Amino acid sequence: MSTEAAVKVAAGDISSDGHSNTAQEQAPRKGLCSVRHGLALILQLCNFSIYTQQMNLSIAITAMVNSTVAPSQPNASTEMPPTHPQDHWNSSLKESKVPAYDWSPEIQGIILSSLNYGSFVAPIPTGYVAGIFGAKYVVGIGLLASSVLTLFIPLAADAGVALLIVLRVIQGIAQVMVLTGQYSIWVKWAPPLERSQLTSIAGSGSMLGTFIVLLTGGLICQNIGWPYVFYIFGGIGCACCLLWFPLVYNDPGNHPFISAGEKRYITCSLAQQDCSPGWTLPLKAMILSLPLWAIVVSYFCEYWLFYTIMSYTPTYISSVLQTNLRDSGILSALPFVVGCVCIILSGLLADFLLSRRVLRLVTIRKLFTAIGVVFSSGVLVALHWVRSSHSTSMVFLVLSSAFSSLCEAGVLVNFLDIAPRYAGFLKGLMQIFAHIAGAISPTVAGVLINQDPEVGWRNMFLLAAAVNISGLVFYLIFGRAEVQDWARERRFTHL
Repeated sequence: MSTEAAVKVAAGDISSDGHSNTAQEQAPRKGLCSVRHGLALILQLCNFSIYTQQMNLSIAITAMVNSTVAPSQPNASTEMPPTHPQDHWNSSLKESKVPAYDWSPEIQGIILSSLNYGSFVAPIPTGYVAGIFGAKYVVGIGLLASSVLTLFIPLAADAGVALLIVLRVIQGIAQVMVLTGQYSIWVKWAPPLERSQLTSIAGSGSMLGTFIVLLTGGLICQNIGWPYVFYIFGGIGCACCLLWFPLVYNDPGNHPFISAGEKRYITCSLAQQDCSPGWTLPLKAMILSLPLWAIVVSYFCEYWLFYTIMSYTPTYISSVLQTNLRDSGILSALPFVVGCVCIILSGLLADFLLSRRVLRLVTIRKLFTAIGVVFSSGVLVALHWVRSSHSTSMVFLVLSSAFSSLCEAGVLVNFLDIAPRYAGFLKGLMQIFAHIAGAISPTVAGVLINQDPEVGWRNMFLLAAAVNISGLVFYLIFGRAEVQDWARERRFTHL
């Protein structure tokens, strides 16, 4: 107790209005040389792997579906004839003897959405367990399970739609363990003035993974067959586990390679915040908390647009812009590589504005969110009217990804501000609503496109934009950035 008190005295504090007061301990070894930045890079690699496994089916499904056969059986496996308009691709497909399936747009939407079907039950328990016992094994086991299941997707697809959906459901639960559990690490590792940049570096792996799988997925499908998309990226995920387990620790105090100066800096910077995990949850106070609901609603709305774009960008470029599979993968990758860079830059900019006291923390969160939502939704809606120009359409898709990336330094990290001691549990709660959006939005998009392929794309973008703007309005009204009363540790004095 005396050591804890000394640390708290040595530390600065962050005032309730979101401004940072200068801590007595200065950050040692700033940059990528520090252990905490190394941890961010390892998490970036883990997120890279998870998102390649989430996205690989979106690019491979273009090769898996036989569009030349009239819909009959939901999993009819046939050879794709070379008379299809994409002659070169289909000739390669036939030569490689890979199967193609007779899946309607509705079935494709269900398969793409199935990754989220089982994810509703996992995030809250995962976040709670990671918050109490640490995230190292929760994240590691989830990454390993998802990677191994990715290797079996070709076999499941050949066995039938039902088995493929079941496998994707289980895989989705494993991926939730990674995406939810990792935020418990930052409660112990991220100093307040570096919180945005560390989480942004780690989170940029999602865009990087999507970029790589879209860039290479079409080439892999065309040259060696679509099953290898799953074999390659599943293998990469297994390799990531070899880095995760020996190099990652739940807190700086147990890390064998961290310097004494960096350990002291992290401990002092976090001393003024109540980051100790809570066994009991103030559920009633959480339910009545409008700032928390503002984040939850925004998560749902933001991920509605995200899952729609992530699932249907390759299909849009392939069918509407009339490109072959190889070019579709390369073009689909462009928005995500720009998004990866913008995520990192937005985190650095947010921390710069906070450390220089240019803006209050709550203003930074709302400003970044508003810019990200308004501009990304606007350019998506305009896509329908510029579809005749391939270059303009691609510029709009890239701009949408760039602007939406700003939300990573806005609402998407805001739960760490209002309740750091419940970060794991709250991230689980956010993931539930994100997966609800992920389960609904691709399915709805598939129905809209199936009803009218031309008008359906317009309606899909309009609906995604309307949902996103609605979430922004709610967040701007009720969003906050100071630690909430229900998230503070109750200290009792015994007489």
